[in-house]
Amino acid sequence: MIFCRHTPAPPLAAFIDWIWYYEGLYPDHSKEHVLPDGTFELVINLRDEERKLFNRGGGARYDSFRRGWISGTHSEYIVIDALANSSMIGAHFKPGGIAPFLGVPADEMRDRVVELDAFWGIGAWCLRDQLLAARGPQLKFRILEQFLRQRLVHSSLPPQGSPRVNCAVDRFLRQPDQITVSVVAEEFGISHKHFIEEFRRQVGLTPKLFCRIRRFQEVLVRIAARERVEWADVACSCGYYDQAHFVHDFQEFAGLNPTAFLSRQLGDPQFVPVED
Repeated sequence: MIFCRHTPAPPLAAFIDWIWYYEGLYPDHSKEHVLPDGTFELVINLRDEERKLFNRGGGARYDSFRRGWISGTHSEYIVIDALANSSMIGAHFKPGGIAPFLGVPADEMRDRVVELDAFWGIGAWCLRDQLLAARGPQLKFRILEQFLRQRLVHSSLPPQGSPRVNCAVDRFLRQPDQITVSVVAEEFGISHKHFIEEFRRQVGLTPKLFCRIRRFQEVLVRIAARERVEWADVACSCGYYDQAHFVHDFQEFAGLNPTAFLSRQLGDPQFVPVED
């Protein structure tokens, strides 16, 4: 398997954490949960097989996507297929970084996955054709970067976003369990309601839900670095006031309880193998 991650140059670096590429993946499972992290993901499929997004309620119902799509901010885990010999390239956006590339407020994409041509027209598939023809990860990265830079230049939305929201995102990322929405709104000198609306339009989630998801992500970081996990200690250190609240959030965002998650998690904590 080949897996590469690339940090884009400015100005894209202000909006995108990394660009990624892989090929030759042969998973030993057929489905996996993708966990929410408060961001958007651009995905371009470099194979012809359709990919499936399953109904969380179980059963055989699913939506299919073939060439490329945008996955918005999600309030819960999603369930996708895991195919042998798959190959994809994409971009992992910073929280609040997607809006100028789409031309629509981020909250219109909450809990949604949408084909690329809904935003970029036929240009999305021209991009895919270029990526398919390009040899090697580095050339593919350059092609995708060039396309995204052009999207940024021609954006109908202010590229820099709201300074208030940018500041709030930075603070919530550092301290998701210690700062309340009311305190931040008061510091900015705006109403609680106005701050929530401004944040939601740029990030795609309410500030409260974003902080819950980021606190959950902090849990994943902490357990990944430990050989032995003491769940009560992890929950307390991440700001959960009781075990029931901690397990509730874990179940909502991972679709599994903490013990089941730990037994199934193999590598990247954002992707958890599950049984059919």
